Order: sequence, then C-alpha cells, then structure tokens
Amino acid sequence: MRMKYVLSEVLVGLWRNVTMTIAMIITMAVSLFMLGGSGLLYQKVGDMKDLYYENVEVSIFLTQEVTEQQRADLDSKLKSDPMVKEVLYVDKQQAYERFQQMYADAPDLVNAVKPDQLPESFRLKLNNPEQYKNIYDQYKESEGVDEIVDQSKLLDKVFGVLTGIQNGALAIAIVMAIAALLLVANTIQVAAYSKRREVAVMKLVGASNWFIQAPFVLEAVVAGLLGSILGLVALAVLKVTAAGSSLAALEGLITPVSWGEIFLIFPLMAGVGGLVSAVTAWVTLRFYLRV
Repeated sequence: MRMKYVLSEVLVGLWRNVTMTIAMIITMAVSLFMLGGSGLLYQKVGDMKDLYYENVEVSIFLTQEVTEQQRADLDSKLKSDPMVKEVLYVDKQQAYERFQQMYADAPDLVNAVKPDQLPESFRLKLNNPEQYKNIYDQYKESEGVDEIVDQSKLLDKVFGVLTGIQNGALAIAIVMAIAALLLVANTIQVAAYSKRREVAVMKLVGASNWFIQAPFVLEAVVAGLLGSILGLVALAVLKVTAAGSSLAALEGLITPVSWGEIFLIFPLMAGVGGLVSAVTAWVTLRFYLRV
C-alpha cells in the first residue's frame, strides 16, 4: 500500500509541475549527452594514442658525405641498443621511391628531385616510443648523422587538439550538470511547497522523513533516468548522422565509435543522472524538513 501511494505521488508530482519537469529532463539530457560524448572521446583518444604510438617511427637521416664505415658503425650500434626494437635502413633509391609515392599527385615536384639528392636514413621502432629524447641525445652527435626526426612530435600536436576538444566537452558537461542540479533543487522546492499542508499533516501523525521524502526523491530520479535515455538517443542520432556527413572524414584520424560502446556508456549516464538527482533532491528536502 505504501509503495503504491509513493508511486502515485511521483506521477502526480511530475504532472503537477509538468513544465519544470520537462525543463529539468531536457537540461539533464543535454548534460548527460555531453558527459557521454566526452567519455567516448576520452576512450577513443586513449585507443588512438596506444595505436599510433605503437607504430611511431624515429628517423635518423644521414649526411650526404657519410662513409661506409660510419654507416656500418651506426647500424651496429642501433641494432645493439636495448631501446631500439627494430632497425630499417633506407638507401637513396628506396627514399626516392617513397618520395614518389608520397607526392604522386605533384609530378613536377617529383621530376625536379633526383634520387641522389635524398638522404639515406635509418627508420627505428622503439620499445618505448616515449624514449625518443634519449635516442636523440645519444645519437645526435654521432658521425654521419644529419638530423633526427620523431613522428610523435606531430602526433603530440594532434593529440593536443583532441585533448582540448575533450576538455571543452567536459567543461560544457559540468556547466550543464550544475544547471541541471539547480533546476532539480528548484523543482523539488516548488513541489514540496505546493504540498506543504500535506507534509505538515504527515509529520504531525508521525510519518517518517523517509516516507515523506520518497516521492520527491523518486521524481528527481525518474527525471534523471528519462534525461539519460534522451541523452542516449542523442548519441545514437549523432552517430547515424555523422556517418553520412563531413564528420565521417575524421574516421581516418579517430577510430569509429561502435554501437556497443555507445550502449556501454549508457549505464554511466543513467547512474550519474539518477544518483545526482536523488542526492540533490534529498539534500534539498533535508533543508526543507528542518524548517
């Protein structure tokens, strides 16, 4: 009987303040959508870092005047270095073939460059790509070495941009979450004020605080869960629309988000929406019931 009463009061409370309830649900949906999106973005950037850094190369370019002995000594030293996982020597002809492939759409540039103008190089894969600085310090003064280039420098810039997007999405989610909390608190206050006579009577007849608070708290939880469902729908719509838009070009940079990952983020969104709404409502009512 008590549970039936609580549930009926939840439905009545949601309908009584329907406009504020809708505003609360929409605000919660937007904040949870941003939270879920930023969570997926963090996950994708982490996956990208693991993938790209695993395949990152360090290139040691040799001078045009490098001797056979200098090249052989450097090759031997690199192959015995515990920081180096794999060593690949690229001669002038191989460098020219790579150059032709890279600039196939610029034939005038390719024709202007001769194979003997391109430097020989060693392409290294490291056991730990973050040890690039150690490689640079150890080999920059070696005889025959002209320049050392690390691909992770470019990746760091790309990841810097993506991290900025991550932080921006998270900041927006936090701002929207604060707005949602304020709206939840305001809605609960209005609902409690509209039922102040009933609450006063219930307290006089000995009703527990839990029994009085339960309908209000459940109102907030229901709004939070509905907001999380709308946030999930928004993520699904974004995935579908992004597949046929200009955002699809980003799939070469960012690994695509699967449906499984979207549905796995939903428990987090629902948990945050329901728990935060419940806590906010409970704290608001604690202050109200002390009056």
